[in-house]
Amino acid sequence: MAFWWPLLVLGFAYAICKFLFMLIPPNVPSIEVDASDVLDDDGNQTQENGFIYVPPRGRTPQAETKVQCYEPATMKYLGYFPALTPDEVKERVAQARKAQKIWAKSSFKQRRQFLRILLKYIIEHQELICEISSRDTGKTMVDASLGEIMTTCEKITWLLSEGERWLKPEYRCSGRSMLHKKSKVEFHPLGVIGAIVSWNYPFHNIFNPMLAAVFSGNSIVIKVSEHASWSGCFYFRIIQSALAAVGAPENLVDVITGFAETGEALVSSVDKIIFVGSPGVGKMIMRNAAEMLIPVTLELGGKDAFIVCEDADVEHVAQIAVRAVLQSSGQNCAGAERFYVHEDIYSSFVSQVSKIVKSVTAGPPLAGKYDMGAICLQEHSERLQNLVNDALDKGAKFVVRGSVGHIGEGAVDQFFPPTVIENVNHTMKLMQEEAFGPIMPIMKFSTDEEAVKLANDSKYGLGCAVFSGSQRRAKEIASQIHCGVAAINDFASTYMCQSLPFGGVKDSGFGRFAGVEGLRACCLVKSVVEDRWWPYIKTKIPKPIQYPVGDNGFEFQESLVEALYGMNIWDRLRALVNVLKILTEQNSPANSKRRDD
Repeated sequence: MAFWWPLLVLGFAYAICKFLFMLIPPNVPSIEVDASDVLDDDGNQTQENGFIYVPPRGRTPQAETKVQCYEPATMKYLGYFPALTPDEVKERVAQARKAQKIWAKSSFKQRRQFLRILLKYIIEHQELICEISSRDTGKTMVDASLGEIMTTCEKITWLLSEGERWLKPEYRCSGRSMLHKKSKVEFHPLGVIGAIVSWNYPFHNIFNPMLAAVFSGNSIVIKVSEHASWSGCFYFRIIQSALAAVGAPENLVDVITGFAETGEALVSSVDKIIFVGSPGVGKMIMRNAAEMLIPVTLELGGKDAFIVCEDADVEHVAQIAVRAVLQSSGQNCAGAERFYVHEDIYSSFVSQVSKIVKSVTAGPPLAGKYDMGAICLQEHSERLQNLVNDALDKGAKFVVRGSVGHIGEGAVDQFFPPTVIENVNHTMKLMQEEAFGPIMPIMKFSTDEEAVKLANDSKYGLGCAVFSGSQRRAKEIASQIHCGVAAINDFASTYMCQSLPFGGVKDSGFGRFAGVEGLRACCLVKSVVEDRWWPYIKTKIPKPIQYPVGDNGFEFQESLVEALYGMNIWDRLRALVNVLKILTEQNSPANSKRRDD
């Protein structure tokens, strides 16, 4: 006891000191971000550009030199941003490359301070960030908080806690033949990362690749969607202010606006490309990246299976199911689009979700208390209705629709009420094509094997959710579904665990962001081997295989292989004796003389 007592006291004292140290708030400076053009003097949304925007017809957006921005929920005009030319994009990338050479030498302490400044600003300005996201994409404030704020804060917190650990050199086993060596993997910045991101989460889709790129020592140029440029350019100001506060070089992070031509120029200029968007565009980016042989991470479409077994809590799961469909105002990210419910509880599940959906009201998210906002993309509601009509024509049954609140005449086409469809099957487009909208198609299954078969009958493979009263059963079903992420008795919880990689298979893309895998994907992974006991033990080529190679050179190699990798200890010892014998003979004076002759 006398021996352990001092150790216990020291351990307890260390724990107390660590706890007290945690109570001391870190010294994190505040930053000022100019929001004068999005807020009026009273802190409310400015209505300076309040006229209704009517999109031009008969010409493609790519022909425009400006990216026009408007609120999808009201069609009120927000302003415009330039569509950058290829030469302008290349100049921006060149500036980012210069900044990266400086930032690559920055300390992890400086990088962590950058993250803390961002985290502080986000926490203190949640309402502003969510309002801007809501205005630009039509989502509700609650959906913006869940999808934009919480996920980004979680990523920052994970990087602060574990980021440096996973970027430090990682020592590996050197194997039997290299016992005298030290082996490690080093993680160096790639250079300039390019990101082309979608509109559905304008804040998080910018911060997600930016945080990983900057913390790993890279610079990054982000092309924001033409459907979310207004919010993206404001969020860029937050990043600029935080970088300036830590003395980072200018142009380390850049946000650019434009159309397809702008994105193509970015792909041809950077050292790695991260793309979040549709499979069709993802394939075009791959073709362009192949010309430059640069690595690509693709997070593409999703049509997640949502499986409900007969022993699940129907009332509980129904609430999660509706949230899974309606999250972000039907702008699903890893959204559930195929619902498979066991036949024993099919009727009760349909009844329960119908009751919930019937109470949901869609409307301008900042104009009243609405459960769901607008559809961001123009003419998308027409496509959604076509998917529903195709299902109805092939035998599906319309169950219920939510309601639409008071909306302006110019924005009628921007809203699609939440819709429940039953008796669907896989011949319908609704069960095969990505809907990206608030539609819940529900299909029966009778066995677990059938549920797995149905879930895998899709060209997409992003995620799945499985619900059962038996966690073991739910895990068994999920393990057989060919997808990148799976939630057991929950939905989309994998994305809130930022230590986990995120991504899919098949038409949902490949590569991962988030987690250790996503962080290291921003790095040049370099294998390094060095002498363990330098300069006392060095690599020396054995005489039998030195040039000119001796007559017994192959015999030596054969014995060496068996000595290192033989199947049992006796074979290895016998081979080792032969290796030593050959070396002894090779080093004898008589043999040396024969070699000289």
